[in-house]
Amino acid sequence: MGLMDTIKGWFGKAKDVAGDVGETIGDVAEKAGDVAGDAFEAVKDKAEDVVDTVKDKFDGDDDEEGSGGA
Repeated sequence: MGLMDTIKGWFGKAKDVAGDVGETIGDVAEKAGDVAGDAFEAVKDKAEDVVDTVKDKFDGDDDEEGSGGA
């Protein structure tokens, strides 16, 4: 029975390590999601500003005068 106890011990340790790794990966993934969410919001805000600027230029609402040249 000594061999069986040893094998059970190995699998028990492997199970504990896998659980710890799973928790760590979950924490890292959550932090990465938070960072990605913040970055997404920043990019989204900038993109909205760019879209508004382009719309204003096409609508003729831009603040620049005399941009026609001559």
